[in-house]
Amino acid sequence: MKKFNIRKVLDGLTAVSSSSSSSTSAASPQSGNRENELIPESLQSEHFQLCKTVRHGFPHQPSSMAFDPVQKILAIGSENGALRLFGQAGVECYCQHESGCAVIQLQFLVNEGALVSALADDSVHLWNLRQKLPAVLHSLKFNRERITFCHLPFQSKWLYVGTQKGNIHIVNVESFTLSGYVIMWNKAIELSSKTHPGPVVHISDNPMDEGKLLIGFECGIVVLWDLKSKKADYRYSYDEAIHSVAWHHEGKQFVCSHSDGTLTTWNIRVPAKPAQIITPHGKQPKDGKKPEPCKPILKVEYKTTRAGEPFMILSGGLSFDTVSRRSCLTVMHDYQEPYAVVVLLKKDLVVIDLAQIGYPIFENPYPLSIHESPVTCCEYFANCPAEVIPALYSVGSRQKRQSFSKKEWPISGGNWGQGTLSFSEIIITGHADGSIKFWDASALMLQVLYKLKTAKVFDKPRSKEERSSTEIVDEDPFAIQMLYWCPESRVLCVAGVSAHVIIYRFSKQEVTTEVVQLLEVRMQCDLNEVESPEGAGDQAPAVSPAGGASSPQSSLPQSHPSTSSNNSCDGLRDNLPCLKVRSSPLKQFPGCQVELLIQLVWVSGEPPLQITSLMLNSAYGLVAFGNGYGLAVVDYIQKTLLLNVSTAELYASTDPHFKQPRSPKKARQPSAGLCDGNDSSGTPEEKCKSPTSAKISRKFIMIADQKDDVRDNSFSRSRSSSVTSIDRESREIISSFFFCDSLLKKSEPLAVPSLWVGTSLGSMLTISLTVPSTPEQRMQQPVSVSTCGPVVRLKGGILRMAQLDSSGTLLPQVYEPWYDPNAPEEERDPPRRRKPISPPSSQENQDCQYAVICSEKQAKVLALPSQSCIYEHNITETSFVLRADVVTMTAGVAIACFCANGHIMTLSLPSLRPLLDVNYLPLTDMRIARTFCFSNQGQALYLTSPTEIQRITYSQETCDNLQEMLGELFTPVETPEAPNRGFFKGLFGGGAQSLDREDLFGEVAAGRASRSLAQHIQGPGGMEGMKGAASGVVGELARARIALDERGQKLGELEERTAAMMASADSFSKQAHDGSLNHKNFFFGERSLKSVYLTTFTFEDFELMLNKKDRFEMVVVSCFVKEQFTSI
Repeated sequence: MKKFNIRKVLDGLTAVSSSSSSSTSAASPQSGNRENELIPESLQSEHFQLCKTVRHGFPHQPSSMAFDPVQKILAIGSENGALRLFGQAGVECYCQHESGCAVIQLQFLVNEGALVSALADDSVHLWNLRQKLPAVLHSLKFNRERITFCHLPFQSKWLYVGTQKGNIHIVNVESFTLSGYVIMWNKAIELSSKTHPGPVVHISDNPMDEGKLLIGFECGIVVLWDLKSKKADYRYSYDEAIHSVAWHHEGKQFVCSHSDGTLTTWNIRVPAKPAQIITPHGKQPKDGKKPEPCKPILKVEYKTTRAGEPFMILSGGLSFDTVSRRSCLTVMHDYQEPYAVVVLLKKDLVVIDLAQIGYPIFENPYPLSIHESPVTCCEYFANCPAEVIPALYSVGSRQKRQSFSKKEWPISGGNWGQGTLSFSEIIITGHADGSIKFWDASALMLQVLYKLKTAKVFDKPRSKEERSSTEIVDEDPFAIQMLYWCPESRVLCVAGVSAHVIIYRFSKQEVTTEVVQLLEVRMQCDLNEVESPEGAGDQAPAVSPAGGASSPQSSLPQSHPSTSSNNSCDGLRDNLPCLKVRSSPLKQFPGCQVELLIQLVWVSGEPPLQITSLMLNSAYGLVAFGNGYGLAVVDYIQKTLLLNVSTAELYASTDPHFKQPRSPKKARQPSAGLCDGNDSSGTPEEKCKSPTSAKISRKFIMIADQKDDVRDNSFSRSRSSSVTSIDRESREIISSFFFCDSLLKKSEPLAVPSLWVGTSLGSMLTISLTVPSTPEQRMQQPVSVSTCGPVVRLKGGILRMAQLDSSGTLLPQVYEPWYDPNAPEEERDPPRRRKPISPPSSQENQDCQYAVICSEKQAKVLALPSQSCIYEHNITETSFVLRADVVTMTAGVAIACFCANGHIMTLSLPSLRPLLDVNYLPLTDMRIARTFCFSNQGQALYLTSPTEIQRITYSQETCDNLQEMLGELFTPVETPEAPNRGFFKGLFGGGAQSLDREDLFGEVAAGRASRSLAQHIQGPGGMEGMKGAASGVVGELARARIALDERGQKLGELEERTAAMMASADSFSKQAHDGSLNHKNFFFGERSLKSVYLTTFTFEDFELMLNKKDRFEMVVVSCFVKEQFTSI
């Protein structure tokens, strides 16, 4: 008989209970802490909603461009199907085609608030720009032919579409249907021609005769087609392929650009040969032979002026030995008075002033220089101090030295939005060339405020041969890896990829620094030299005293004694920094000025590991940074190194993962201190010759590479899938820091300065700081530090830590108010003091603080000083968190998380209740993971492409006000008329001839096109867009013409208004008739008064009627003027 074991049953029930409680990841308070449920929380799920707001930057991979000369709006299409529209500064819009195919051409319906886009998937779309968020009204998908060129004549509803087969189809842009009128390629070219002319590369109508259509084929053939007779009038042929064609404004000549860099000018009535052939950039041989071929001229424009020579503007055509970029080009012009040329480059938009001598460029008001150097990191600060933006703008405005055109930016369409945000916003971007840019991001706009160049601190090699052998990166050695900025104190701290940290202070005064203050730090991790827990006990690691070996190294790296004296016998690099510090005096302009440079040095032939975490506190005057070896704490006021320990040393004897190395013990060396060039001890050499130190260093680098590869290739992996447990134990990276005044121990009644440390294995550790209280003592007495060991462990690496008070309110970090360190004595502020914050006190072992810790997998809230976990929430099981921030909303505080699976989540504090979980953006590019960041008031951003920043909001309040905040692209503007050419020129010169295209292309005359040729798709424009389409194009054009004469419009509506008032007019008809008997009958020409009605208008209207009496059969002779009845 089988025995029954009650213990196993109880164990099973316990396991089931624990697993079920952990699977329900709703953050429930831990047992024994029910009193914390009484903390009120005002944040609810209805306070959150996720949506995109605006996109800033230069369009990624631009492919086409168009300009509306009346609305003054510029449109740029991209290879990924994106559409960017630009008006005046601050008026921008981003749209996206659903297919994601490249935009090959754009055509504005001039002054109609509509845009036609042609895509590489052979589809044509009509966009409605009369709404704040443009939408597609109609789409037409061609099935059997590839689209190559489109042309929409001015004030026409018929769009010409050229195809790869050489045919031209005509689309009605009102209904987006095909006309039965088709120009076939075999009818356009010579009947005797035996070869296909190739795709259509150009279509345009004669500026003086709308019935003549100029068609350019790729092979070099140009045809002048008569639309009425449906035949070719003239054919022009050239040996080289055609790229573009442009008309002279008189319609008697046109110019073609060719693939060999030549321009051919043709008279329309002389098709035999070109009137002129030129090669603008070709070398002319002396023997009269044909010039050498050049690169293709991709675009040409032929414009004339009222006075002076005509403009021949072209793109490309340089000789083959000249380096150039492909570019798009367009010309903005009044009627044949070009004043500017827009050049769309691969990574820039340039507008050139054609009216000023020297052709200066316009100052671009758009934030298109984000990618001037590739962006490597971003930080977003919402609700900044109000005085920060003016201060940055004042110093940044002095940096503009380029001479721009004195005229205003010509792209000036649209209107700003009416709504705005009540707080200021700043975006900081770090770049690959070592530069840092501060941007004003308030009110959904973006404007550069100030640019800082960190590379000025170093000596730049002139060539690759002159580069130092100690550099650890092949390209961009000055690239910014991470940064930390305190807006209140205006202290900036940046970490570069070459294992260096630079601290800047903000000053309005210009100074010259003779020698840059330099501090070299030797960070290494040699497991053989870590003492056993028994030997170490709870003893804190040795801390370098102030002065002595911890004094800043003022000598330069290249002349540093350690460069030669500390090199090992086998030639290993040791005590060498990765970059050479500037040897000449550094002139520092107003703005951010260098306070201290910290460099990690080579150790035993191994390069320093890159910095993985960084934080600064201006109130303490300390900066902390860490990497795969450990962490270091530097006093940037006294320029001393306070702490330099490995991660294993932080645990002391409480490290659960620490394993005692089996090698013999050695005398423990101080773990902190500077690389003193005068140190003649043999300790560095002995460490270099350690049998395992080099292997461990190489192992660290190998694991780091593996981790990067895994993150690049698999974003849903388990964190421990790529390394073994032994590697993980030796590879614990410092991942985050947090400075605060906290209650570390129950025995401490008051909060003390401390540093919280987070690691990649989920451990949170604390370091106690003793900071002198007064400014005088702070400058003289050293800051002491002591490790306190681990506090809590979470799943995944620690990403963010924060602190709450007893009521659940976020405690801001202590800071030092800003002061100008270089101001004159009489202008200096009183002695600075730390921002006062009432320090919490612990009475009778009561918890009065809460620590918020968020890792890659979960979040916890601890009560301090008891260090008991009161709330816990598992954020994700299958993915991991990439970015987490504790943010302040209008109604409370929350944790915002962005996961690798694309989910954006928010959790309430302190209860960690899920408030928002949206599958927003799957991580397909490491650029997003590197630049995604949250900010206060529900704002966030990320780098969506190498050149563009996408801003989003997760605030319901911002989403509700978004429509009011967005600008308007379309504004009602009268369409200007072409200037009068004069009677004799119109009589003898054959003035412009109009064409009724409806009689040619309409369904009655041309019939219907084949249904299999193209498919019509109704766009998602909505009712507002449908109304705009119904009233658009011809209907809107007719109203625009009527609007030119407002009084005439009123008279045109007179009959409808009087018909609606027939009933009331009958009651007054007798009175009006009696009044008319007192006067003579009125005659207008030969037409007499037939009937009399009553309406309301002014004397000016009546005078207008008398002046235009021959146009009306009925007038009104009775009116109300200023509430008095008058009879005439």
